[in-house]
Amino acid sequence: MFVLGLTGSIGMGKSTTAAIFREAGVAVHDSDAAVHALYRGAAAPLVEAAFPGTARDGAIDRALLAARVIHDQAALMRLEAIVHPLVRAARAQFVAEARAAGADLVVLDIPLLFETGCENEVDAVLVVTAPEAVQKARITARPGMTEDKLAAIIAKQMPDAEKRRRADLILDTSHGHDAAARQVRALIGAIRAGQVKARHHA
Repeated sequence: MFVLGLTGSIGMGKSTTAAIFREAGVAVHDSDAAVHALYRGAAAPLVEAAFPGTARDGAIDRALLAARVIHDQAALMRLEAIVHPLVRAARAQFVAEARAAGADLVVLDIPLLFETGCENEVDAVLVVTAPEAVQKARITARPGMTEDKLAAIIAKQMPDAEKRRRADLILDTSHGHDAAARQVRALIGAIRAGQVKARHHA
């Protein structure tokens, strides 16, 4: 089974690309969705213990939590030390279940893939990219996005140029949905035909 890692900076079209893989019948594990589920489940008591007052009705209030960690690097690291191992375990379970079900390809959608050293979990890394002007236009169109919020998000992310340098595969999303869908379908075909080589794990 081929495990494809999907990543890209904010506003580059990663969620859209993940949706195209799903439409093509490929199972996708969404790390962000896994975090949301954990905040309503296993991680809630752990996060509340570390950051008292962030839980509401047994679930973590993400807005309250974000306000506590957004400008505090030490707090963010404490939070990540709680959440990242749980997300990693959920991902490993997803891969094991897909393998047991006989899947030939799965996608792991990991926003901070390189930043958290997850390239060793996958056979190849696909980075979605777009020109900076396209990225900015997409982000500023998002509801609730502020300059402050955007600066904090971008500060956490590796620069796009560095991601592209480290990628095994690159997908340009700046030409619209249909063009991206064609690229995804071609890539799925290439992987299934054995034309994409798996990276050597460290």
